[in-house]
Parts: sequence; structure tokens; C-alpha cells
Amino acid sequence: MDSSTITSAWVAGWAVSRSTPAPVVEPWGYRVDVGLPGHAFRHVLPEPDEPSVRKLCETVTEPGAWLKVLAPPERVAGWITPGWTVPDDPGFMMFQELRPSAVPVPPDGYTVRAETRDGVFRVRVTAPDGSPAGRGQVATAGEGATAVVDQVETWPDHRRRGLGRLVMRTLETAAAEAGATTGVLSATRDGLRLYTSLGWRLQGPLTGVVRGTQG
Repeated sequence: MDSSTITSAWVAGWAVSRSTPAPVVEPWGYRVDVGLPGHAFRHVLPEPDEPSVRKLCETVTEPGAWLKVLAPPERVAGWITPGWTVPDDPGFMMFQELRPSAVPVPPDGYTVRAETRDGVFRVRVTAPDGSPAGRGQVATAGEGATAVVDQVETWPDHRRRGLGRLVMRTLETAAAEAGATTGVLSATRDGLRLYTSLGWRLQGPLTGVVRGTQG
């Protein structure tokens, strides 16, 4: 997938997944009004360059504003202006052809619950003692050919038991059965290992930049 296509799908599906207003198309990419403390809104730049990033950094002054830039963090760090920071948590854009597949059986004592609400399919894994152990969700937007996997997480005490694979295979299969042919996601450094092992392919770096409270 090219950067423009994958970013368009990711932004649209992410907005559905997070229940935000629809993305607004801008000359440099997209704006999404998130409305959370520390994450007021985000600008997404699929094909960034230094002039575009610098202009946004100079004109956006609200604390908690984010840029999501499809470029390596070391390059983006040279483009930003004072008051902006590149956090030490590199991101990666990934994609995968979707098809129904065998979903792993939960470990003994663990239970899996799934529900669809407002266009989002959610999976929750519960530990034997009833505490949360894992989760994930997937959403589609537009014509629904591309699904966006989001908020995949395994709680620390329950890692290395295959729960991440269980959640991902459940999400992939649900999206494929709903008609999606391609999956897109934003991975953290830790998530990159899991997704790669499941056959997801790397599109490229996705660097976050945040506006602080000062400057």
C-alpha cells in the first residue's frame, strides 16, 4: 500500500474506533479532534516534509496537540520547533491481507467475550479470577474494505500465554467475515514483534510529536 492510501484508511478507521468526529481533510493530510486531556487533537501527515511540519509547529500552540508523521523520528526531530517533543516510543504503520483463520483456544480458565457496537468489534479476555487480561478492537470506515486494528493490549501479569495472538486472530477473522480485505494498524515497539510474527508487513515509521504545556 502507498502512504496516502494506508493513512487515509487508518485515520478514518481510527476515528470510528475512538468515537471521535470524522477526520477533516487538510492540504497536508488530516486533522482529528480527539478532545481528551493531553490529546486535544492530532494532525496526520502521510507525506511529510520539513516546511509542512515546521509550519504546523509554528501555528499550532494548544497544549496536548499531536502530530503523527510518516517519517523516522530522527528526521522529524530536526523539523520541529521549540515547545514540541518527540516521545521515546517509536511507532510503526503496518498492514496485512485479511482472511478468516483458526482462532487459538484460550488458556485454561481464561474466557473471551466479543461484541459489536457502533461499528466497532471488541474482544475482551478475562483471567480465571475475573480480572482483565487482554483486549483489542477493530473498526472499518468508508466502504469497509480496510479494517483498522486498535488498542490491542495484554496486561503484564498475563503475557507470554498467547493472549495477544488470540486477540489478533479473533479481530482479523471478524473483520474478514465482515467483508474487509486489508487490515491496517499502528504498532508500538513491543507490538511490532507480535504483529510481524502474525504476518503483518511494515509500511514504515509513524512518529508522534506532542505540544507541551510550555513554549
